[in-house]
Amino acid sequence: MSLLGEPELTEEGEFVINIGPQHPSTHGVLHLKVWLDGETIKKIQPHLGYIHRSIEKMSESLSYRNFIYATSRMDYLSAHINNQACALTVEKGLQIEAPPRAQAIRILMAELTRLSSHQLWWGCTGLDLGAVTPFFYAFRERELIMEIMEETCGARLTQNYSVPGGVMYDVHPNFQNRVKDVMKQVKSRFREYEEALTGNVIFEQRTKGVGYLSAEDAISFGCTGPTARASGVSCDIRKWFPYDGYDKLQFDEIIMTGGDSYTRYMVRMEEMKQSVAIIEQLIDNIPEGDFQAKTKMVIKLPKGEFYQRVETARGELGVYIVSDGAASPYRIKYRSPNFSNLSALSHMATGAKIGDLVAIMATIDLVIPDVDR
Repeated sequence: MSLLGEPELTEEGEFVINIGPQHPSTHGVLHLKVWLDGETIKKIQPHLGYIHRSIEKMSESLSYRNFIYATSRMDYLSAHINNQACALTVEKGLQIEAPPRAQAIRILMAELTRLSSHQLWWGCTGLDLGAVTPFFYAFRERELIMEIMEETCGARLTQNYSVPGGVMYDVHPNFQNRVKDVMKQVKSRFREYEEALTGNVIFEQRTKGVGYLSAEDAISFGCTGPTARASGVSCDIRKWFPYDGYDKLQFDEIIMTGGDSYTRYMVRMEEMKQSVAIIEQLIDNIPEGDFQAKTKMVIKLPKGEFYQRVETARGELGVYIVSDGAASPYRIKYRSPNFSNLSALSHMATGAKIGDLVAIMATIDLVIPDVDR
């Protein structure tokens, strides 16, 4: 039995296939049960839980300092932003604010995270649709960002850098120069990205008009991030509910109305340029001062409920904490963007061809541990 209940009896002429997973640690640990009429998709039923690790329950057994880093293993391509959301929630409970220097560093690391995530998505999207070259192009620039992450905080992917009150330690002396050099290279490569995929006639035929999602349906399914903004829904948390100083920066919320796979692709391509613009505004203007506010060694939040939302590379992440005054959360709930975005998959793919399913899933940009939690 699936999470959605028993499937309907197979009608005459229907063909049911199971897609994935091949191994619990492969790219996209998701099982889809697909009903076909010839090559046309009639229904999709996701089966979840292949990489479920009870992260919410684990977080409730950890201290307010330690639970933050369990979220690195949800959307691991937005690890720093996930940690940032948790730190902000604890700060909200403590009624403190990170120093201006810490806020600027957090934003810089968040936009580097978003940029590296979108670069990986771009390369994997090309690979999923049969183009091998973009995968190597994407990793060329992404590797430079990963090296900056490693030099700054000792880890490439799951940084564990944000703490209640700021960041764990100050940036590396080489940080500013290296970031500026990488931004120059990334900007010079956008033309290659566009030549490799954006203007490719085969890529356009595989994505234009495929996997349409209206604004009304995006809202109904709770979609956020580029998936929703490609359908004309304004939902960028950095604009609606700014945090850590995003309200002081100049950048655009990328909203398009096509609603198809190609539009979702274009939204992310433009978002990469906005991340570069945010980084360039801040990199020479990091305030002086402390990188961390003073907090007690053992943090206890007052009794109550605290909620914080942030904009990850895939959409809105919400962190909900219920505190009973102890040194660990009484209850934690993560509102993850991938779970909601996945819920729209069957609606988007019904009536499409089986070959279109690959393009639709690629442009939703799912990270499955963020679904299972």
